[in-house]
Amino acid sequence: MKAVVMAGGEGTRLRPMTANQPKPLLPVVNRPIMEHVLRLLKRHGFTETVVTVQFLAALVRNYFGDGDELGMSLHYATEEVPLGTAGSVKNAADKLRDERFLVISGDALTDIDLTDMIRFHEENGALVTIGLKRVPNPLEFGIIIVDDQGRVQRFLEKPTWGQVFSDTVNTGVYIMEPEVLDEVAPGVAVDWSGDVFPKLLERGAPLYGYVASGYWEDVGTHESYLKAQADALSGRVRLDPDGFELSPGVWVAEGASVDPEAVLKGPLYIGGYAKVEAGAELREYTVLGDNVVVKEGAFLHRAVVHDNVYIGPSANLRGCVVGKNTDIMTGARIEENAIVGDECVIEAEAYVSSGVKIYPFKTIEAGAVVNTSVIWESRGQRSLFGPRGVSGLVNVEITPELCVRLASAYATTLKKGESVITSRDSSRAARAFKRAVISALNASAVNVLDLEAAALPVARFHTANGTASGGIALRTTPGDPQSVDIVFMDHNGADLSQGAQRKLERVFSRQEFRRAFPGEIAELSFSARAVEDYARELLRCIDMSGVRDAEMKVVIDCAGGTSSLVLPTLLGRVGVDVLTVNNRLDDASPTETLAERRRDLQRLAELVASSRAAFGVRFDTVGERISLVDEMGQFISEERALLVVLDLVAAERRGGRVALPVTTTRVAEQVCRFHGAQVQWTPTALDALTSAATDPDLIFAADGRGGFIVPEFAATVDGMASFLRLLGLVARTRLSLSQIDARIPRAKLLKRTVPTPWAAKGAVMRSVVEAADGYRLDTTDGVRVVEEDGGWALILPDPAEAVTHLWAEADDLDVAQALLERWARVVEQAVGP
Repeated sequence: MKAVVMAGGEGTRLRPMTANQPKPLLPVVNRPIMEHVLRLLKRHGFTETVVTVQFLAALVRNYFGDGDELGMSLHYATEEVPLGTAGSVKNAADKLRDERFLVISGDALTDIDLTDMIRFHEENGALVTIGLKRVPNPLEFGIIIVDDQGRVQRFLEKPTWGQVFSDTVNTGVYIMEPEVLDEVAPGVAVDWSGDVFPKLLERGAPLYGYVASGYWEDVGTHESYLKAQADALSGRVRLDPDGFELSPGVWVAEGASVDPEAVLKGPLYIGGYAKVEAGAELREYTVLGDNVVVKEGAFLHRAVVHDNVYIGPSANLRGCVVGKNTDIMTGARIEENAIVGDECVIEAEAYVSSGVKIYPFKTIEAGAVVNTSVIWESRGQRSLFGPRGVSGLVNVEITPELCVRLASAYATTLKKGESVITSRDSSRAARAFKRAVISALNASAVNVLDLEAAALPVARFHTANGTASGGIALRTTPGDPQSVDIVFMDHNGADLSQGAQRKLERVFSRQEFRRAFPGEIAELSFSARAVEDYARELLRCIDMSGVRDAEMKVVIDCAGGTSSLVLPTLLGRVGVDVLTVNNRLDDASPTETLAERRRDLQRLAELVASSRAAFGVRFDTVGERISLVDEMGQFISEERALLVVLDLVAAERRGGRVALPVTTTRVAEQVCRFHGAQVQWTPTALDALTSAATDPDLIFAADGRGGFIVPEFAATVDGMASFLRLLGLVARTRLSLSQIDARIPRAKLLKRTVPTPWAAKGAVMRSVVEAADGYRLDTTDGVRVVEEDGGWALILPDPAEAVTHLWAEADDLDVAQALLERWARVVEQAVGP
């Protein structure tokens, strides 16, 4: 009598453990599940077995070979496409001959008494005998009802609780007479329980169910995988561990080295040639694969560690699974139900939260806190914060739960009883997540003044000018309607500094959140005059003289964003003729794609030209940044807009300092020098620019991406303040934007981005410095290499992506191109093939 072992399943629910190996090869107590199944067959006299394979079939064949090491004879039947449970056996029919056979799953752990099941089959003259098992939760299995003699009466596949009529489920272990295969069509997907058995039952064929008393566990989920390990170590299932029992429940395989000073609390298993150093502690239900190294001070409890894993000093693993060839470095921590795939690196002090799945070949940076699964990315980010605060996909990376934890962490950095400003854009996601933020702040004894839907500059203004200790604003990520940004502000309304971000991250990663006592739950209030107060102060601070006399007309595009809540109040007091478009909140389209932005800018340009307006302005959806169109209906690029506004400000002030990022064209220096002003170069991070803007001598600051700072009003980027300032400047200078643009030299500034693995970024910058030996270097941000003729190149690694940015500028475009190519080659050579 032959057996058929079904080993073709993908095990998708077990990913990332099955991302690059088939489910039957997953180890349980250091042996593949399928090997336990084959050893069970051998104990019951099955020596000739057919194995059906499909997903990663070569790995199964390579591991077991012809079965000689197990004292068995194995034959393989390969499915080109999935054929179902019955179709896969039909595919192996030529290897079964015309005799009774047994079918068993290669990825379920069991010690069912197959000999007794065969006896039951023969005594009842059954056509098919189905192995049955009583389980507490039958929802994921096929339920089968049998009568007192064991004859099958009814089937039901994967019922709801309302359909559950028994706790007796199908184990996938069958004894069959050969004529059953006549019921299976060749080459098509057919299932036993869904297709063949119901048809046989309807015909009255003798189908019997054998209720097994032994152990059976369908290892189909991460939870059941860990349970199977614990059950095997506890003796609930009869297996043959490879090794000897060092002490009760502590199994050690051949060649393993365990220091006497290591703490072992069984049941646990230590694989062959593993090494456990003094001071390491292995607790209950821990399984170490072959060649695993556990360094001093490491702690493992209910951790399943596959072969060739390194676990560094003081690492902490609880209730997790670690794939083969992975390195867990010093002080790293992996929490309950986390799964780390094969060949990963978890660097020192990294923290992998509960339930996180890290797919194979990933690196988690030192000190990173990973709260979401790492699937496509090459690395887990070290920092929560990106260039726009905390960003991510709605209800995937940014969830209400994450918002609660973030807001709780932020509140913990403040004192009880302090206040925070909250606001949002027009999107429904931001509205929903802001409610979670407010609840968490109040529950942490922090009062909230909610501005509801408000332009981001309004939120920054009230944070800086009231009694608030900070602010939180939620907005749709620019250009990505599926994502949201959470912007955290300090008491000045500016984005949190790097130091404040790290402080918040420490609280977040440790989850040491403060909770208020019942009498300390804080209050939520609303501002009735937020826009009016902002508009009044803005008009008081900005010089609007000459605007009424100039009798200008302007065209404004609010982009369906929150600036439409503010501009009517402002423009009614300015005395300018305005044509406004897209001036209603659009919660269905809270951001814009690049194509939509270009379309709307073209429309704005047409309206400016046809209405003979002085210029046109398009705000972003939160009112922070602006795009400019001149009186001719020509779009002014972000780089040229910076120079135009800079020229206007410097010409009027005739002195003072200007703050600009190091990536800005050096034409800005020429403009400032002509008007007697000086440039202060800053790093590219926005908080560096806002910090520079607090200097009382500063007259202008801009980020080169449509963001302008009006220092006399606020030290933060503000599109509406920039628009009012531009109105006054144009009115007083009596020059058009095209005339100002024409008198400014053209920049020859080029940019390129080179893909750079995270691990290579340090080597890249070292290579750049070495190649720049003898040149004048500026390290304000990245490395800027200055040529003798004044040309320059800037090499700057991106803080959030695996790329390096390069800029190059020279008097001649060809020279700038050659400069860019030269330094790009340096970067590419450092990255390597």
